[in-house]
Amino acid sequence: QVQLVESGGGLVQPGGSLKLSCAASGSIFRTDAMAWYRQGPGKERELVASFTSGSRPNYADSVKDRFTISRENAKNTVTLQMNSLKPEDTAVYYCNAVLKSYVGRVQNYWGQGTQVTVSS
Repeated sequence: QVQLVESGGGLVQPGGSLKLSCAASGSIFRTDAMAWYRQGPGKERELVASFTSGSRPNYADSVKDRFTISRENAKNTVTLQMNSLKPEDTAVYYCNAVLKSYVGRVQNYWGQGTQVTVSS
């Protein structure tokens, strides 16, 4: 009854910007945490940015001061504004949420992923 859908990925030049969006749909009672992960070529999946309800966001050292995670509570949407992109930012980016639906238990949900490629 709940799904997460990412959008906004694409090909950009180094130094460029992209804004990713993740929309959660369904009967959502409570969202405990939301995050963006990424997995680059030959790398393990890593946490990029996250926050729990009512807290300040946390960022990986590699993206701090360049990326900004934001949450729109009314629309159940989380975004990731990515500025000053570097080739090493190239990865599939995944939206993650820990939430409870009206008819289910607390559960961890993942989006399908969106490709971000930074290349000249």
